[in-house]
Amino acid sequence: MDNELLYRIALTWLYRYRLRAARALLEQYGNAVAAWQHQDTVGQEDALKKAEDEIAFIQKHHISTYFYQDDNYPYRLRECPDAPLMLYGKGQLAFNSGKIVSIVGTRQATERGKEITRQLVLDLKAIVPDVTIVSGLAYGIDVAAHRAALEAGLPTIIIPAHGLDRIYPTLHRDVAIQALTQGGLLTEYTSGTEPEKMNFVARNRIVAGIADAVVVVESKERGGSLITARMAQDYGRDVFTFPGRIGDDASRGCNQLIRDNKAHLIENAEDLAYAMQWTDGQPLPLQTEIVGLTEPVTQEQQVLLDKLHQAEDGIHVNLLIMETGRAYSEVIADLMYMEMSGIVKELPGGIYRALK
Repeated sequence: MDNELLYRIALTWLYRYRLRAARALLEQYGNAVAAWQHQDTVGQEDALKKAEDEIAFIQKHHISTYFYQDDNYPYRLRECPDAPLMLYGKGQLAFNSGKIVSIVGTRQATERGKEITRQLVLDLKAIVPDVTIVSGLAYGIDVAAHRAALEAGLPTIIIPAHGLDRIYPTLHRDVAIQALTQGGLLTEYTSGTEPEKMNFVARNRIVAGIADAVVVVESKERGGSLITARMAQDYGRDVFTFPGRIGDDASRGCNQLIRDNKAHLIENAEDLAYAMQWTDGQPLPLQTEIVGLTEPVTQEQQVLLDKLHQAEDGIHVNLLIMETGRAYSEVIADLMYMEMSGIVKELPGGIYRALK
């Protein structure tokens, strides 16, 4: 038996609620075997027994392990201070090459939300062919993202909130099985771990941390996707969302993210790819023609446009507000109008740049 793997799993189990302490211990002693030898903690025998059982499960089911000290660990996730020490994966996982987009949303997705998700993924395939789609296999937007990726022939990674000895929800078992040959499953939980409520919140940090960008398609006012968005923002990831109709319950959370300047408004994959600078700096045409935006800009909008033209790299919205002395809501409304007209573009971080 591989002693290093045994003690890695045992330490992870023993310190499962104190990940930072475990990381400090490993950094102090260099490896899990040495760290374990300096342990005098209640529960060590139970942790070793758990580790032995898990290794038997791993070997039987051909599970791959990813430890945060190893080169095969997701490098984006390693940057996060609360990243899991150990991950367990199955399938064809390649999360250290190409681009990664996590797509999340409400479990009570509308047909509009599902179609937006599908079109986003299909269009990303055309624009960014080396992209991987990540989500959590839940009802609604999550499973729609996985299905769209499988349809497009893109790799998709499922992040479950339980061990790899089960699939939850069972209704999505076919999606998980298909993903094994076109991506796979990745979790921090050992076999036997039930899909408990607290696990879903914890796994969201993996969904957020493993990605280059996180997209919230639909979210209620207090939806779990907002937690993922907040985590992504804390990790320095770019967060994007689709605006919804006023009064639409399924989009209240998305509109809230836009209103609070916590997510970038996008309408399609082109917007996402351009904002992430995955298009060699060249703006892409919108797929759908926006009707009714042919009126000339107002005097106030022209002032904003002139300032944007003077700054090659763009200007932050807060600076525009300060320089014009106008209300935040008025400036944002004008910028959004001009963005929809195709004459300005919002970049990550609240920066706006003139296009025409």
